[in-house]
Amino acid sequence: MTAQQTTDGSPASWPYKDATLPVEQRVEDLLSRMTTGEKAGLLFQDIILMGPGGQLASEHNPNFNVPPTEEVIGGKLMNHFNLLGPITNVRETVEWHNRLQECARKTRLGIPVTLSSDPRNHFADNAGTGFNAGAMSQWPETLGLAALRSTELIEDFANVARQEYLALGIRLALHPQVDLTTEPRWSRIGKTMGEDAGLASELVGAYIRGFQGTELGPSSVTTMTKHFPGGGPQKDGEDPHFEYGREQVYPGNHFDYHLRPFKAAIAAGASQMMPYYGMPVDTVHEEVGFAFNKGIITGLLRDQLGFQGIVCTDWGLVTDSKIAGQDMPARAWGVEHLSEVDRVLKIIEAGCDQMGGESRPELVVQLVEDGRLSTGRLDESVRKLLHEKFVLGLFENPFVDVDAAVSLVGNAEFLKQGLDAQRRAFTLLTNKDDILPLPEASGKKVYVEGIDPTLVTARGFTVVGSLDEAELALLRLRAPFEARPRGFERMFHSGSLEFSTEEKERQAAIYKAVPTIIDLYLDRPSIIPEVATSAAALMVSYGSSARAFLDMVLGEAAPEGKLPFDLPSSMKAVEASRSDVPYDTKDPTFRFGHGLRYSRIYV
Repeated sequence: MTAQQTTDGSPASWPYKDATLPVEQRVEDLLSRMTTGEKAGLLFQDIILMGPGGQLASEHNPNFNVPPTEEVIGGKLMNHFNLLGPITNVRETVEWHNRLQECARKTRLGIPVTLSSDPRNHFADNAGTGFNAGAMSQWPETLGLAALRSTELIEDFANVARQEYLALGIRLALHPQVDLTTEPRWSRIGKTMGEDAGLASELVGAYIRGFQGTELGPSSVTTMTKHFPGGGPQKDGEDPHFEYGREQVYPGNHFDYHLRPFKAAIAAGASQMMPYYGMPVDTVHEEVGFAFNKGIITGLLRDQLGFQGIVCTDWGLVTDSKIAGQDMPARAWGVEHLSEVDRVLKIIEAGCDQMGGESRPELVVQLVEDGRLSTGRLDESVRKLLHEKFVLGLFENPFVDVDAAVSLVGNAEFLKQGLDAQRRAFTLLTNKDDILPLPEASGKKVYVEGIDPTLVTARGFTVVGSLDEAELALLRLRAPFEARPRGFERMFHSGSLEFSTEEKERQAAIYKAVPTIIDLYLDRPSIIPEVATSAAALMVSYGSSARAFLDMVLGEAAPEGKLPFDLPSSMKAVEASRSDVPYDTKDPTFRFGHGLRYSRIYV
């Protein structure tokens, strides 16, 4: 007698709610009970915001075009959401999460929410790509983890982040990002693993193991590897969030080079994949955005590479929207002429299972009712999405323990591990006369920029207000870029990799006046031959605190990082390079893998 036959027919006894049954049987039972509207709701994953004090958001947010929470769960029947904004109050966040799950439980079938997130354990804060760590442990960006070349460290990082995500109720990581940074002007480099396909391929497996474990289960956070088939080779380094950056180019015929980390991710058991916005130009592939491209999603990713997991598009391919107050057209590159419903159909026919950044299930319902989308094809994607919810244990345990989360997230041990990784990731490029590390502070008069003077004073230095008084300068700089004019665009560091003429002259005066120690935060490669020549010591970092920097200066920790990409010598060399080819700029100032060591440390 089957489980279906032994039930009394009440909702509480429906087989999909029986944890003792095989997952496949539970999926089929639930699928058989779903309306077209309920199925369509699963095919969309949109941004969600917390309301004040951990309450559900009850009003429409015009800045990011986010509807009230109960409208999307109870009205649109959606149950996949991407949490927007940094987490600063753990208790309120977890209480909000539990209210979210309670809202989902009240729907007809009680399908729990899968909550996802962009990276959260680092330094960058961009509403489109990731958030500052806030209350969570803070590590260098993944570029810094790549600079350390350690699969053990990156798995430790992912395991810590997994525990914090799990405690907060976040069950899907919208990362790792394994695009290869062969175009040094691209604005998304900071969250990649660098330029080398071999290194990224080695590290991505450890990253996925740390989040997912050896197989998905109730203690896993599932991962969405992005951006297939590699978003690095953008024409002129512009990003396809914006129309002027929609073209992805392969002048060096290195398309397969960019696939290597994704092959490694698939081998490691990656559960989900995200194609990028870009459209391939002058290749054998259709010139449409990758999520619309059947040859890329079905032909390459699924048939050739064997990936049978969930494919979710990047955010906002169907509907015009607003981000950070800026009007943003749908990123329907190559198919701008299609209607919204036709864009949805092309995405599904390409082989994608879910649409990110959209709340338009009515379009899928329309396609089914019009006979343009078969129930069989719809069910194919719904099965995958339901299967993951069951395997993650969300139907049995959708809620999380508030007090346990408060104790675990950002605990002292996790903070210590993050700080240690920040320090280790520093990459020492020059060190004239072994000026670093300093033997002691002992009241040395220092001129500082980019660091709170009180922190410097607390370490034994005397901070002075002018170069005339100084014996030494400590400068923390950020990689140069050209600011874009509008709200969302300003979050993407694009354009020239050189400091302006005025900034070079300003820095030169400092270098001439006193020995100067530089920490340059790299979120993409920089062109800095003048800094390398003139500074007494030049370090680069990939997300680090002031404390970590001062520890390095005073030799209480030692740099271990190696550059995860070349640092070009000129914009002319960058412009002449091929966007898809690694190490392709002429005579770089520093090569991939460069990194000096201290001859002494003081601990």
